[in-house]
Amino acid sequence: MFQTLSNKILHIFNKIRGYGRLSESDINKTIKNIRIAFLEADVSLEVINHFIYKFKKRAMGSEVGRSLSPSQTIIKIVKQELVSIMQKKNLDSKINLNTQPPAVIVLAGLQGSGKTTSVIKIAKLYKFFYKKKVLVASIDIYRPAAISQLCILSKDAEVDFFYHHESIKNDPIKIAKSALVYSKKKFFDILIVDTAGRSHININMMKEMILLKKNLNPIEILLTIDCMMGQDAINIAKSFDDYLKITGFFLTKSDSDAKGGSALSIQYITGKPIKFIGTGEKNSDIEKFEPEKIANSILGMNDILKNIKDIEAKFYDSNNIKIKKIENKKKFDLIDFNHQLKMLNKIGNIDTLTKNVSQLRNFSISNKKIIDNNLIKKMQFMIDSMTVKEKKNPNIIKSSRKKRITSGSGTTIQDINKMLKYFIVIKKNLKKYGKKKKNFNFLNN
Repeated sequence: MFQTLSNKILHIFNKIRGYGRLSESDINKTIKNIRIAFLEADVSLEVINHFIYKFKKRAMGSEVGRSLSPSQTIIKIVKQELVSIMQKKNLDSKINLNTQPPAVIVLAGLQGSGKTTSVIKIAKLYKFFYKKKVLVASIDIYRPAAISQLCILSKDAEVDFFYHHESIKNDPIKIAKSALVYSKKKFFDILIVDTAGRSHININMMKEMILLKKNLNPIEILLTIDCMMGQDAINIAKSFDDYLKITGFFLTKSDSDAKGGSALSIQYITGKPIKFIGTGEKNSDIEKFEPEKIANSILGMNDILKNIKDIEAKFYDSNNIKIKKIENKKKFDLIDFNHQLKMLNKIGNIDTLTKNVSQLRNFSISNKKIIDNNLIKKMQFMIDSMTVKEKKNPNIIKSSRKKRITSGSGTTIQDINKMLKYFIVIKKNLKKYGKKKKNFNFLNN
């Protein structure tokens, strides 16, 4: 959903990455580019102005000026302000089930917004994940085969469906009331009602929805919003809220090439929470709305964060002992270096990691890989072929010792020189970061 916006934001960050200092002109250019990126993503002007105001206030202040890494601080500010926009205070994104069963959830929206599939997704989520007894019902008597569609989808999702009596097939309110009576009689925890959509908002549609609300007294009225609607989503949301006082939103088709402006705008503008996002066509493709996850997606961080979690899990041994700097030793030697190599090797295939994480694909110097699994293994072989004295005093490793080490490790003199070069770089970084009391490992270099 945010691919276009994400690409533009990352391009903006790449322009300032590596700057030791950001001037007021640099920040103003960044602000201008962010504004353009948001406008092209169909973000509401009100939201853009609020974001720019908050961002500029922080970016022009001491927060960036005193930072050792201004570009990273800018990224941090952008992320925090994105989350702030999508996560207004006092908005509860949880479905409210605090009522006498059944808790009635009504889904409303325009025709084609994805109401019916959203009903099934919510039903399946609460049946299989939360272990609730769920019943779904359709009162859409206007769209041909709408009720049959929900029936078929419910069978596929293994969710209970309400079959109404033939005598009330032309009265949506009576169908809804019958579904409520049935759900009480059969002790269902949740009743989810699929309503009729229209190609546009009209009075008759709203009158039916108002009457439905009066008879069912739903604890949740969720408006389905197609992520491809753009700015129209805001006007639609306001109109439905004026009539029904909706309790939240279900964003559909987030897996499309939508610009994503509605997700950034709708919660801020309406003051109503986004509760779910449809992430695909399968009835299991549903996620709770998490602003921080959305912000990470926009900033291209999701792949990195996922891989970092995988790395962290492998980077701690069975006793959960972290790799730490050798603070009690006066110097860092090849024994410590070898320990770092062994822990780095636990990550797995570094080539696969860098291919899967788009932001790491260009991680190179002069188009040459900095490090790979083969090099790690070679360095370990070389260190294992050294004497304890050589490991503790690498500076004594001269020509004759190098020949002996190459013979024992199956490597070359060039390999040893490269390994010792890496060791010197790591040692220098250890001294540099040691003053700041930071944990030391290759991933920080």
